Amino acid sequence: MAVIQAKNLDPEFKYQIADVLAGLGQKSDFSHCLACGMCTAGCSYSDVHQDMDPRKFLRKIILGLKEEVVHDPFIWKCTMCGRCTMFCPMKVDLAGVVRTVRGHFGLKAPGHIQEVADIHMATGNQQALSAEDYLDTLNWLEEELQEEVQDAHAKIPLDKKGADILYVINSREAKFYPQDIQNVAKIFYAAKADWTMSSEGWDATNMGLFSGRDEDARKIVGMIDQAMKRLRCKTLVVTECGHALRSQSWGGKAWFQRSYPVKSIVEIILGYLKEGRIKVASGLFPEKFTYHDPCNFGRKEGLLKEPREVLQYLGIDLVEMYPNREYNLCCGGGGGANSMGTEMGLRAIRMEKGRLKAEQIKKTAAAKIIVPCHNCFDQLTDIGKYFKLGTKVVHISTLVAKSLILDDKLEGGKSL
Repeated sequence: MAVIQAKNLDPEFKYQIADVLAGLGQKSDFSHCLACGMCTAGCSYSDVHQDMDPRKFLRKIILGLKEEVVHDPFIWKCTMCGRCTMFCPMKVDLAGVVRTVRGHFGLKAPGHIQEVADIHMATGNQQALSAEDYLDTLNWLEEELQEEVQDAHAKIPLDKKGADILYVINSREAKFYPQDIQNVAKIFYAAKADWTMSSEGWDATNMGLFSGRDEDARKIVGMIDQAMKRLRCKTLVVTECGHALRSQSWGGKAWFQRSYPVKSIVEIILGYLKEGRIKVASGLFPEKFTYHDPCNFGRKEGLLKEPREVLQYLGIDLVEMYPNREYNLCCGGGGGANSMGTEMGLRAIRMEKGRLKAEQIKKTAAAKIIVPCHNCFDQLTDIGKYFKLGTKVVHISTLVAKSLILDDKLEGGKSL
């Protein structure tokens, strides 16, 4: 057993972390830790690879072993999924602790995390799309929407002041997945929603949430906040992206003390269905589906029953993975893992983490995986290829858009 010398301890270390957490409205009293090990028992990955013992990590912080902590691989191997806190009898926020250590003690994030954050701050979005390219994309998507619904008056509104909804997206949608934007626009059209998109401040993603650098995160969230204030919209609605929702919902309160509501598009869709503002055909998709609860979307933002209620309207044959809901297993791509590349062997570790999810999926015998999160979408797609699952990943809005009934006529189809 190694001897811990008192001269190597930094008693102020834990207080430095606690001060950051307290400033963001998070639980910060580490003395609540009982050293019981329930966090390690709850961690999905404690037996998957080395350096995954949250109990030991937290004890090092409490003891003041600063140098050991800041060089601990656990910092970047942890996906900050928060499952450990579900098992902790004192509810210590270990994900918040990890995020704070990442961003406040001079550490460099592996892979492309900081590079992407810098691009976002410089250009207004993660993909460095020019304003011209972004607006051109919205224009041709509007034309596609008009053709799809056979209505020349169908619009993707831009910079509409005073709209009920400002809809913000993951910038990858504008560059790689434009159909996602069109699907949501179609749903808004069917609901006769008062909505808009913004020409500036439209990318809801935020790598600062993963790097832990609060100043970066604040600047990035501030772009959306400025758009809300400029357009005077009533509700901010975020695309199917867990970390984008978390960044705008929790982050907006932590960094800006926002007063306006922040909702997921899934919540909005469910509201439309309940109110009868949109109609959908039930039973269009005969395949067997399973549903993955994203950690930010489900466990942290509490959206557990809403997506399942939407799927009930669609008559989806849903086979649940176990455990699920707030006790779900992380997909393995969270906490920025998808952007960390091969550094420190992190891609191989990401696939090993993914093995647990692959085993869950296999047990359901599902052909399609429904997930309201871009990050999880990519990881589950990678898992499907790596472990040869033969599965396809799909968003909730895609299913809803394909099931819409407009003027008593089915608009869409079965093909996924």
